Amino acid sequence: MHFLQNAWRHALFGAATLAAPLLALAGPSTSVYVEDLTSPELRARIAAGATTVLVPIGGTEQSGPHIALGKHNVRARVLAGRIARSLGDAVVAPTVAYVPEGAIAPPRGHMRFAGTISIPEAAFEAVLEGAARSFCRHGVRDVFFLGDHGGYQRNEEKAAARVNRDGACRVHALPEYYRVTQMDYVADLQRRGVGAAEIGMHGGLADTALMLAIDPALVRADLLGAGAAGEGVDGDPRRATAALGQAGVARIVAASVAAIRAVQHSTRQP
Repeated sequence: MHFLQNAWRHALFGAATLAAPLLALAGPSTSVYVEDLTSPELRARIAAGATTVLVPIGGTEQSGPHIALGKHNVRARVLAGRIARSLGDAVVAPTVAYVPEGAIAPPRGHMRFAGTISIPEAAFEAVLEGAARSFCRHGVRDVFFLGDHGGYQRNEEKAAARVNRDGACRVHALPEYYRVTQMDYVADLQRRGVGAAEIGMHGGLADTALMLAIDPALVRADLLGAGAAGEGVDGDPRRATAALGQAGVARIVAASVAAIRAVQHSTRQP
């Protein structure tokens, strides 16, 4: 028994000894995600000039048999992180995963498929307003809503307008974040010989390529056959690749950074 206890103590000591240098190297958190920071760390970050908050907005919905239900949530969070790092003076709020997806009873649209979650538009707008007001209270100057889904873009604008009437800070719905996926990225794909029918509007080549570039674990590669371009899918994902998706990622990040910088410049003029 004593032998086992001593062996266990040595094992723990050895593990702690190995971990200590790793913890020392890690130092204070450099993450751009609010969830990874402590309250004093965030307060210090804001005081040092990180006065822009990005609110990634996703949604939980079906995207056919080949893309996981969390597509929008993962994509919005990852892209918001890349945008924040490019800006250098921004942090990323927790992702909004519950969004309006249409009528529940009787179910319409994506609600006809298992796993889709829908909430009322008023509840969604209230969440956005509350999040923005919270960050305003903590000293943030600009809050940007980054919506990864087309169905609630107008709701973002309405929520931002209501907070802006108070004048506590500036809240912006950023249309460029979503718009580039529907325009510039589509044009890029077409120049590469991809047809509009393949690109699609939901779960097609464009959607699938973006996910392959961001998190391939969420794509069921064995289902990228003719069956994927069926129920719940608009488009044909069979020729989607991570390389095609990287072009879209670059477009989204560049367009969003440019748009945010333009807003910051216009609102911070004396």
